[in-house]
Amino acid sequence: MTDEAFWQLIGRAVEQPGDRDERAEWLTEELTRLPRAQVVDFATRLAAVRCRADTPALAAAARLIHAGQCSEDAFRSFQLWLLTLGRDRFDTVVADPDALADLPEVQALAARPVREWSAQDWPEWESLDYAAHEAWAEGGGGEYGLEQELPGGSGTVSAQAPVPVELPRLAALFGG
Repeated sequence: MTDEAFWQLIGRAVEQPGDRDERAEWLTEELTRLPRAQVVDFATRLAAVRCRADTPALAAAARLIHAGQCSEDAFRSFQLWLLTLGRDRFDTVVADPDALADLPEVQALAARPVREWSAQDWPEWESLDYAAHEAWAEGGGGEYGLEQELPGGSGTVSAQAPVPVELPRLAALFGG
């Protein structure tokens, strides 16, 4: 699977009707139609792209958006949510996390108190992390077989560690 094919598949998933879980189910179904090697390629690319967003500056941005509370799991889901922005905006935000302040999706969140956010408002897409694994299992690869096919994982930046990062526009939006 090429980078272009990966991003096209993510883009098509984001365009599907329903909530994030339903979009991830659609993606799982699409992946089950692919050869097993492409499911591995998708999972490998997803991990690599997510790791590009695994930076102290993005952890600080996630903390600001999440009202100061962002567990490592929430940060991982936030990184996956960044993919919903599309390739160009993802690349922009990875290069400059303060650019999140320019996004209408983030501005809409900042306009309301966190307690008023619905489950679908939160900037996360946890179920995306499971799509390839579920497709692998449905394709007869076993419940945990995909992990054996993937290259070794990497650590995650701690979303809790205080990092002296300047995000002036995002801080202005979220009062951080």
